Amino acid sequence: MTTEILCGITIPFIGTTLGAACVFFMRNAMSDKLQRILTGFAAGVMVAASVWSLLIPSLEQAADMGKWSFLPAAVGFWFGILFLLLLDHVIPHLHLKSEQSEGPKTRLQRTTMLVLAVTLHNIPEGMAVGVVYAGYHAGNANITAMGALALAIGIAIQNFPEGAIISMPLRAEGMSKGKAFCGGVISGIVEPIGAAVTILAAGLIVPALPYLLSFAAGAMIHVVVEELIPEMSEGAHSNIGTVFFGVGFSVMMILDVALG
Repeated sequence: MTTEILCGITIPFIGTTLGAACVFFMRNAMSDKLQRILTGFAAGVMVAASVWSLLIPSLEQAADMGKWSFLPAAVGFWFGILFLLLLDHVIPHLHLKSEQSEGPKTRLQRTTMLVLAVTLHNIPEGMAVGVVYAGYHAGNANITAMGALALAIGIAIQNFPEGAIISMPLRAEGMSKGKAFCGGVISGIVEPIGAAVTILAAGLIVPALPYLLSFAAGAMIHVVVEELIPEMSEGAHSNIGTVFFGVGFSVMMILDVALG
């Protein structure tokens, strides 16, 4: 694995770490408005990355299938959605568990569930970066170094608010800044690990690349629709979430087209 690839798969984790570090500058609990902004921006980035960095390359790599070239993208996309649906069934959402809980929940239980849920949802993002770099490492003509870098940067941008969304509420619940920061960092550690494992298994990954790219896209879209959009649309300041969804989408689209 080259230095270029190692740096690339580490970029998303750096984004999470920088976002989690926001807790050290936090004075009060994160406002609803700021949470809508961060969530909307993250959702926009993930949707754009799913389209330009994952689904379009999946379609391009299956072009030799002619009129059936949509098949790998469609099949992989649905497997990604179903995988996350299964994951959410095994690890219920934090907000649903909190609402349905019959008794008081300890801070440790809330923290563990929050970090675990986000960590599991980060697996497809790490896989997405790993799949793209695996294709680049294998010499796939449809995947360039700059295109792979664009996806890594886009996910890092998305991970910045995600890291803050993890660490800042933990701090607001009374956890120390150091522990809240570690909670945010831990949630992102699976991304470079997952990416590295994917690249090391490139011999198995590359033949199924169109399916795996769309699988990652489906998983990311599920997270956006199930988690981020409802959160950015609840209560007051929903319009600001929509605006920053557009900002995030535009930023990722520009990055992918300009660098790809």
